[in-house]
Amino acid sequence: MRKRRPRPALPAPEASRFLLVRLAPSSVAMFRFLLEGYGHLALFTVLDRQAALLKLVFSPHQEGAVREALAAIAETVDIGVEAWPLPAGWQ
Repeated sequence: MRKRRPRPALPAPEASRFLLVRLAPSSVAMFRFLLEGYGHLALFTVLDRQAALLKLVFSPHQEGAVREALAAIAETVDIGVEAWPLPAGWQ
């Protein structure tokens, strides 16, 4: 069996990237379960529990993988993905 060559380390990002995710409040647990299935690619915090507005945090190096994961999750859970920061007038 061949040994894998270690990948060169990526430079540490200077800042995280963010996305907003909207979904039904009853789907938050399923969203968490599915997101964890992608190897903790991103984490989220709940900004508004009643509206189920989530702030997704991830490394800029992983943005493509995060968007692919969200597209796959959207096949199971009805989600809306929006750009960060929050839209003007949101409370």
